[in-house]
Amino acid sequence: MRGILISFIIGLIFFGVSFTIFSMQHSILIGLVALLVTLWTNEALPLGVVSMLPILLFPSFGILDTTAVTSNYSKSIIFLFLGGFMLAIAIEKIGLHKYFSSRLLSFFPKTSTGIIYALAITSALLSAILTNTTITLMLMPIALFLSENIKLKVRFLLATAYGASIGGVLTPIGTAPNLILLGFLEEHKLPTMAFGEWIFFMLPIVALMLLIIPFILSIGVREESVDDITHEKIKLDKSQIRLYGILITLAVVLVINTFAKQSLGMALDEKLVLLGFGLLMFVPRIGFLEWEDTRKMPYEIIFLFGAGFSIASAFSHTGLASEIAIRLEFISSIPLFWMFIIVSIFVIFSTEVTSNTALTSIAIPIFYEFAKDMPIEEGTILLMVATVSASFAFMLPIATPPNAIVMSSRVISIKQMATIGVKLNLIGVVVISSVAYLLWTIML
Repeated sequence: MRGILISFIIGLIFFGVSFTIFSMQHSILIGLVALLVTLWTNEALPLGVVSMLPILLFPSFGILDTTAVTSNYSKSIIFLFLGGFMLAIAIEKIGLHKYFSSRLLSFFPKTSTGIIYALAITSALLSAILTNTTITLMLMPIALFLSENIKLKVRFLLATAYGASIGGVLTPIGTAPNLILLGFLEEHKLPTMAFGEWIFFMLPIVALMLLIIPFILSIGVREESVDDITHEKIKLDKSQIRLYGILITLAVVLVINTFAKQSLGMALDEKLVLLGFGLLMFVPRIGFLEWEDTRKMPYEIIFLFGAGFSIASAFSHTGLASEIAIRLEFISSIPLFWMFIIVSIFVIFSTEVTSNTALTSIAIPIFYEFAKDMPIEEGTILLMVATVSASFAFMLPIATPPNAIVMSSRVISIKQMATIGVKLNLIGVVVISSVAYLLWTIML
């Protein structure tokens, strides 16, 4: 109850302060969002419960009507995630992720730097198809028990967490902010990217971050002994080989679909492709799942998407996004590169103290007001910069689930994470802004 009371107090404070600047409706919306963000942050109520509160609160306070709110919980983009997660459950059920981890770890040298790179890259690649929470939980025991050296434990854990956050941006289904952006672009009839196109755009950022971050983490521990580290070798069984083949087929379909969209201007609806392959997991003699396995489905995350879409919709339809954009209009007059820098800094450091899904839901409609006055390609890139930045908060445990998970090991102190994380945040700002300005403006 104490957490709920604190959330209401914070909501009232934000309402009161906002009322000195904004209209009554806008102030109420700001207060409600502050209430929701605080409840998400302090976990006073379950994630799924808080994520359904907009259905009750927004109509009650005249922000959006019930139909307008509930429609956000069934957007077609959500079914892209559902299909992907069915595949993820199948991968976990038959242990194919353990094979991927074993193989990736075996590619790197048995040095402290090599293991840090191995954990970060393994975590990133797996987090592109499985949730970063799942991957961090899976790899944390490995990171903890690879060595008894406390200095190495800290760096191994941070490599695991940061790799998971970085890898989440690689695919549209990797993390919630990606889907929030795609849903927003779809709703506003803006250009959207095919699955393969998204990977193509994000690959330079992910590659640079996975090159730089492990290098930074290895500073100060490169001479530490890792003689006691061993790699477990895993062989594929028949079920794993079958699923491996299905995943390769899916990858080929997505690649062909991407080229078809770019070359012919026509392609399959990838939401249906992912959902179709997900449902294939239930077909006897082909798939691996039974309906009982869907109990592992993170329905609370689906509700979280709905809440994120609802907040974004409320900011747009009430005009609050435009009001905030007017007060930030100085951003529109600065050069494009520095605009990217400011947006990235704002989002990354704001995400340190709140849910990246909630922040993305708030930031996208605000920056969309600037994007409307820009060439459509530059405007889309601005929204992409804001979205990717929401995943690159490395300072505090509250910022991302991977950060919180490795902090639960009690090996890392907040001071250690914050000291290293603030440098990595700034590196993230530079990498995102530079890739956006130098590459995305040419590629889009």
